[in-house]
Amino acid sequence: MSLIEQPTISTLYGPVKQSVFDACKSIKLLVLDVDGVLSDGNIYMGNSSEELKTFNTKDGYGIKAVMSAGIEVAVITGRQSSIVQQRMQSLNVKYIVQGQENKSDAIQKIMKEKACTKSNVACIGDDMPDIGLFENSYLKVAVNDAHPYIRQLANHVTTLNGGRGAVREFCDLLLLSRDLLDKQYGSSI
Repeated sequence: MSLIEQPTISTLYGPVKQSVFDACKSIKLLVLDVDGVLSDGNIYMGNSSEELKTFNTKDGYGIKAVMSAGIEVAVITGRQSSIVQQRMQSLNVKYIVQGQENKSDAIQKIMKEKACTKSNVACIGDDMPDIGLFENSYLKVAVNDAHPYIRQLANHVTTLNGGRGAVREFCDLLLLSRDLLDKQYGSSI
């Protein structure tokens, strides 16, 4: 951390570095991890091997809001789950990459298809497998309860935990940077 105080702006979630807020204006692609970011990181296993995850509807609303503002959303996760596929399809997320342990390769393919440069990409992660996302993103966002090393690598740390509105918090910041926060409407389902 720098000993020099960085200028901040006030947001609904608290102060945000001016440099992060300014960088939000150029983001065209938001890349999200799933476990620990869109979910709380817990995996519930039933007696019949069924797997359950919870997703926050506020995060869903944030995803839909930034997409309606022209920001593409991608999900890249190391695990494979029909639950993730169903949830992301219900939100109309176009890029859903599952079972991808090398997240760097996955994000680079999406960036190439979208003709995005690193300066147009933000990602949200929580643990070591997300380093590949961070390496290819200008804005590196860690959820509040992320692994300490990931928090250290991040440009921005959310005030909320993964699966508890952290994605919505950053989506709101993206919208606020474009003066669109109060101009998005729709459903979170």
